[in-house]
Amino acid sequence: MFKTRVTEKLGIEYPIIGGAMMWLSTPEFVAAMSEAGCCGLLASAMWKTKDEFRGAVKKVKTLTKKPFGVNLNLFPAMRAIDNSEYLDVIEDEGIRIVESSGHKAPEELVGRFKKLGLTWIHKCVGLRYAQKAVSLGADMITVVGFENGGATGVLDLGTFVLIPAVASSLKVPVIGGGGVSNGRGLVAALALGAEGVIIGTRFLITDECPIHPNLKQALCKARETDTVLVMRTLGNTHRIWKNQTAEKILELEARKATLDEIVAAAAGAKDKEMFDSGDVQRGTISVGQGIGLIHDQKPLKEVVLDIMREAREVAARLSR
Repeated sequence: MFKTRVTEKLGIEYPIIGGAMMWLSTPEFVAAMSEAGCCGLLASAMWKTKDEFRGAVKKVKTLTKKPFGVNLNLFPAMRAIDNSEYLDVIEDEGIRIVESSGHKAPEELVGRFKKLGLTWIHKCVGLRYAQKAVSLGADMITVVGFENGGATGVLDLGTFVLIPAVASSLKVPVIGGGGVSNGRGLVAALALGAEGVIIGTRFLITDECPIHPNLKQALCKARETDTVLVMRTLGNTHRIWKNQTAEKILELEARKATLDEIVAAAAGAKDKEMFDSGDVQRGTISVGQGIGLIHDQKPLKEVVLDIMREAREVAARLSR
């Protein structure tokens, strides 16, 4: 019932991609996603050197024999990122799936993607960006609607419009996201034309996610209204959980603070400190509006089984 071109091409059991998340997509978390029947994505930007990244890839390979991929980050970053070095490791270690995400498609890397025979997924937030990536040779497109956690782009298109607009215009498989947190969301995305979904926020509140229990408990209590958009004045809009740090960033933007002040308040190092220490006001965390649909913590595999069980029930009810 849920076999699609995405599951067949990626070699996964369920049409679910686990979203790559900075500081969180550790080998253990990524392997847990793949072991649950999804496709986990290792966030390459977490590792500063080629050797560190190679170690992470090797670690995933010891934890799962199932397919996983690597995300290449194209967004502005505090340090220079040379994705060609990550590609060296991808080539050496025989990784077959690569996802790119950022403000534009990685034209300078496409030739190497093709030479290595990689399945290339490009993640974006609009039809014209998707069409550009496909023209360059993308094998799949991931589109995430405005409900999405993390980068939301500038178009402010909701998932219910974005997925069918892209799916009806492309011949390659489309993976949809933005608010997908349960089986109902999965079925809805497939009905809109997607052949898979990308899930990030729901997987935050799992046993395997490497954030402090204090933060997981706080997120379990969050409502769908407890997210805010920050850094819009910088042209780098992100949806994050509403806490004291988020409100500080909004205050800085409202009074037209300097770039350095805003960047300092939103520094990723503080996020890592929050994840590790459990001080839930210390940094920021990207979450989608679907956070309001999540009320319990479970092992990741149980979460996936719950999603698929609900999806089958919804699909059966609709078929009746």
